[in-house]
Amino acid sequence: MNQELILKMEKISKSFPGVQALSDVDLEVFKGEILALVGENGAGKSTLMKILTGVYQKDKGRIIFKGKEINPQNPHEAQKLGISIIYQEFNLAPNLDIATNIFLGNEPRKGKIIKLFDYHKAFQESYKLLNLLTLNLSPDTLVKDLTVAQQQMVEIAKALAQKSELIIMDEPTSALAGKEVQKLFEIMKKLKEERISIIFITHRLEEVFEIADRIIVLRDGKRVGELPAQKDKYDEVIKMMVGREVSVAPKPPTKQDTIILEVKNLSSKKIKNISFYLKKGEVLGIAGLVGSGRTEIIRAIFGADPKIYGEIYLDGKKVEINSPKDAIKLGIGLVPEDRKLQGLILNMAVFENISLASLKYLFPNGIIKSALEYTLAQKFVEKLQIKTPSIFQKVVNLSGGNQQKVVLAKWLALRPKILILDEPTRGIDVGAKAEIHKLIGEMAKEGIGIILISSELPEILALSDRILVVSKGRITAELTKEEATQEKIMQYAII
Repeated sequence: MNQELILKMEKISKSFPGVQALSDVDLEVFKGEILALVGENGAGKSTLMKILTGVYQKDKGRIIFKGKEINPQNPHEAQKLGISIIYQEFNLAPNLDIATNIFLGNEPRKGKIIKLFDYHKAFQESYKLLNLLTLNLSPDTLVKDLTVAQQQMVEIAKALAQKSELIIMDEPTSALAGKEVQKLFEIMKKLKEERISIIFITHRLEEVFEIADRIIVLRDGKRVGELPAQKDKYDEVIKMMVGREVSVAPKPPTKQDTIILEVKNLSSKKIKNISFYLKKGEVLGIAGLVGSGRTEIIRAIFGADPKIYGEIYLDGKKVEINSPKDAIKLGIGLVPEDRKLQGLILNMAVFENISLASLKYLFPNGIIKSALEYTLAQKFVEKLQIKTPSIFQKVVNLSGGNQQKVVLAKWLALRPKILILDEPTRGIDVGAKAEIHKLIGEMAKEGIGIILISSELPEILALSDRILVVSKGRITAELTKEEATQEKIMQYAII
């Protein structure tokens, strides 16, 4: 690897009211290098990158880029210097075409007096960039018509159009399937060959060892180590991140025989003839590729998607679930895949989010008693070990793992019979993930029937009592804990 330094951040510190977010953090990136920046949620990764891109201003320290000290005051200034960031939530205008998105804020102009947007030039330059990224699309395609993976490539094209020499990728694979991830990695390798540097932020450590050259680990706002990205360093990286060793502990098997949920021939627009049962205290895993119909099954059960036909039985009695409201009344809760969009009201406090689904039952006369609401929230903050300064803290200020715990607390406050978990550990760090795994085991032990959807097969295998495999909207296999393996699940997932 070429050892020409492109970026050096020295002794960077940043504090917010009551929180020391970064303390004397150093970070170096070499030209044409893929550097993985890892750490738990709240470790300081995002804060460090926001300082680099001008979103935040550092309290102290120096940033040296291409041999010169810089101090960007905003992201646009950072882009002009050659530093771009691609966030997990894309910064695209869905109703505009690819070419316009690529050059938005960086438009080529024509005309001597009135400088008009030169769309023809933007189209031609976009076409070249799409070819470079081996993306077979016309630049006049609307962004809203693209897949998530294609939108990711448009974000990369935007960075290249700005002549970026350092690109920060924040959780770029979180919404991508296996083949799409490999495609992204091919592009990252191509950028590396062009001597473009990449800072790669992810919670998927297996990807770090596949694509990165070097790893820097942050914990509690401090740099705690640097390692080469070698697979034999996996346990060492995790230990650095959390300060202890972490693994996916297998859940003890369920011994209950009482069937609490039975689904017969359930069909909607995207699923066909889905039949299965769930026992009290059982964790039923649902595995399959992205787009296989996993989420559509649980949305139909929860009443979020209309069913075409099929029957649902709770405790042996046929029930009609035509809306989430019906499901909640019957004791079914859903922790959705997108916690920020569907699971939380980010600008509300922790206590308000926890009590949100229970207000009707806590206060049947419609008069909210704050003391009772506070007591409920405090109970679950302690029970789930939610890390927050207080129950009055806005949820938007919590780490991803603690936000997910607030969603779990919201449903546990309802004392559900059945809890559906859709990708419960997506986008959270290994420490918080282990805590969520422990909570799933505890909920099952209390007798709650759990339906678990996860793209991470080790998680499915460790936590599930039985596993349903879904492909093309159908259940293709039912496997016991003893007979299930990653290979066997994948075999049925691609049928």
